[in-house]
Amino acid sequence: MRLIKREEREARERELLSPEATLSSESKGRAVEEEPDEYRTAFERDRDRILHSKAFRRLKHKTQVFLNPEGDHFVTRLTHTLQVTQIGRAMAVPLGLNEALTEAICLGHDTGHSPFGHTGEDALSPYVDGEWLHSKQSVRLLTVLEPLNLTWETLDGIRAHSWKVDPPPNTPEGYLCRFADRIAYLTHDVDDALRAGVLNQRDLPKEAMDTFGEPGSEWIDSMVRAVIDESLEQGRVAMRPEVLTVMGRFRDFMFERVYLGAHGERQKHAAIWVIRDLVDYFVEHPTEVPATYRIDDTDFTDRAIDYVSGMTDRFALRLHDSLFRPEGIA
Repeated sequence: MRLIKREEREARERELLSPEATLSSESKGRAVEEEPDEYRTAFERDRDRILHSKAFRRLKHKTQVFLNPEGDHFVTRLTHTLQVTQIGRAMAVPLGLNEALTEAICLGHDTGHSPFGHTGEDALSPYVDGEWLHSKQSVRLLTVLEPLNLTWETLDGIRAHSWKVDPPPNTPEGYLCRFADRIAYLTHDVDDALRAGVLNQRDLPKEAMDTFGEPGSEWIDSMVRAVIDESLEQGRVAMRPEVLTVMGRFRDFMFERVYLGAHGERQKHAAIWVIRDLVDYFVEHPTEVPATYRIDDTDFTDRAIDYVSGMTDRFALRLHDSLFRPEGIA
């Protein structure tokens, strides 16, 4: 063995990565300046900080699609995040982009997600101007509520990992997270829908099967290769247009049949009811919001949103029962 310090790792980045890659030695830095680590690059420190955060741990009990599922094999927000990270790294390495930055962005991208999947965003939006976005909340959580002093590049990628957010990411690694997120959730949400009996394999669109192959690893491989191949040709992160088109149509199919289907609508109404009851309660009882969510000068509504959006599915359900259906009341 021999010791490889940060400076040598940074030199390897300059030597081996693509010209388009984001170099850790050229980071725009952190809000609070720190001494560089002896062994790790700036983006590796970001990755480690996110991995050890409380927000990251809570993802194991947050829903991806199926609310508070009883089966052991349904995807949670944590397993989704790990899959996004693996897919992001699988694209970053052959493209010569910064693997550690890609990993940090992917690990942190959903830390601010509300309970009950994207239904939580719908439930919280009436309390804010415009639309409540989990990407924005992820940045707030990692900078204010559980401040990790991450680099500008990692926070920018987390801020803009959602396709609806504008302006887009400022780094190619941020764009990789955008693609990795969509590849991951479309492929594993199909598996969950089939497992739950919401879909049958014969329901899947023929063009998706013809383009991607069998659901599972073949789908992931097809989409990852479509990003790698097109990115190499374009000199920027992109996906083969024909594959992107089929991917978009399949996403529409999933919204129609799964996310907004009859099964999803029943769960959605229940989840919205729980979240709004909790927010309203803590707006009216601000002293019951834990001190960790009362650390700045935000108003009672924002503090209630911070607290409720950070809850896991099961904690939110249990707390809702204790507040609105106490024991002994039928």
